[in-house]
Amino acid sequence: MAGSAQPRQLAFSLPHAESLTREDFLEGPGNAAAVALIDRWPDWPARTVMLTGESGAGKSHLASIWAVNSGARLTAARALTAATVPDALATGALVIEDVAPSAVDERALFHLLNLARQQQADVLMTARTLPATWTFDLPDLASRLRAVPVVTLASPDDALLRALIVKLCMDRQLTVDESLVNYVAARIERSFAAARRAVDLLDRESLRLGRPVTRALASELLRGPAA
Repeated sequence: MAGSAQPRQLAFSLPHAESLTREDFLEGPGNAAAVALIDRWPDWPARTVMLTGESGAGKSHLASIWAVNSGARLTAARALTAATVPDALATGALVIEDVAPSAVDERALFHLLNLARQQQADVLMTARTLPATWTFDLPDLASRLRAVPVVTLASPDDALLRALIVKLCMDRQLTVDESLVNYVAARIERSFAAARRAVDLLDRESLRLGRPVTRALASELLRGPAA
């Protein structure tokens, strides 16, 4: 029918695989200490260690690398209970993701740390904030966590931010060029979360509009000062 509106293309949020191998981990000055910690296992400063950093900083990626090397099981802090503690340490190594006062059974975690010490098991915890800032009902747990060696993954420098944008695009099978990457990097805050949001926006809008991911599309979607 003449003059009828063209149907809009729907944008579906499809799952995309993110490679978590050692070769695909992006290294930079801000995460060098964390990478060194993972690479030097089992020569750790203590049997239990912690990685901290903002969302998307690479904590889970490094934890996955270490789990492959050590045979560690992986569990979310929220899933840890007193009943699951013995099985969690069955392989002698364990990753506990996203530890936080509001996201963990305090008695279960305290029991696990004690049992890990008795069994000489290795434990790698990840968290967004430093244990020194946490408040627990169990003083002994707070004291134990504050004694755990902590390595923090810092915000990315300019080179790592651009490399991250490229990797995120590759994970989504998006073809990008250097001009686009530089444009995006100059117009987002220097953080892992901002890079992920920008690439997600470009991917969704590219699909919705039926357009390739280009610098022109980025200029329409991103607002911010050039670096």
